[in-house]
Amino acid sequence: MAILNPRRRREEIVRLATTSGLATVVDLAETFGVSASTVRRDLAQLEAQRQLARTYGGAMAHYAHAESSLRQRIGEAFEAKQAIARWAANQVEPGESILLDAGSTVAALAHELRNRSHLAITTTSLTALNELSGSEDLTVHCLGGTLRKISQGLVGPIAETVLEHLSFDRAFLGADSVDAERGICEADLQQTRLKELMAQRAEHVYVLVHGEKLGRRPFHAWARMPIGWTLVTTAAQADVEPFLNRGVTVINLPVTSR
Repeated sequence: MAILNPRRRREEIVRLATTSGLATVVDLAETFGVSASTVRRDLAQLEAQRQLARTYGGAMAHYAHAESSLRQRIGEAFEAKQAIARWAANQVEPGESILLDAGSTVAALAHELRNRSHLAITTTSLTALNELSGSEDLTVHCLGGTLRKISQGLVGPIAETVLEHLSFDRAFLGADSVDAERGICEADLQQTRLKELMAQRAEHVYVLVHGEKLGRRPFHAWARMPIGWTLVTTAAQADVEPFLNRGVTVINLPVTSR
């Protein structure tokens, strides 16, 4: 890209953050051929003008949708979440190492796993920890990190550093929404950064979302999923077709009351 004057460069930064959801200092400095300190000054000015929101290591566009708290989400699509959690629990074999993300559907999976034995479970979720803490036969690890109170999940460089030294048989991820082209959508760039790393550290990756979350783009932070991931959902067939067309394995469950 040709060298831009500061005003045009900042306009382009806002455009990139809005369209891709990813605007890290390192990437922006390389894109525009300027120093990291110049990019940080640009981001500080854009934040002061409320055109961007600063994040760890970069920035993201302001979003128009309010993020729901975990407490608000727990009661949403309850039967669908239970069906997804039961299916996911049935995939777990004795002796495996399991990674659990934050979120209400993954917390439902933790509830299903609480009476299992001979599993090592690592999680970023305080809700999952509470579900698993009473088990005598599970080994439970917490990644640590910075608490996002709204989601009761841990994020940030501490969690990322620990993850880089671990591997897992299966990772189960939640999402605010999921798109066939872009992957997992979240309100915070720290969340998507961590989810990408979680997906990289597991042999099998599952994204657990009820049908209402498919194809929506409520925020501007995205996590790309690796080849071979599995979408576990309860959606109309038309909503899962874009995922099937991209080679994603889709488990589309019927929802029935127990």
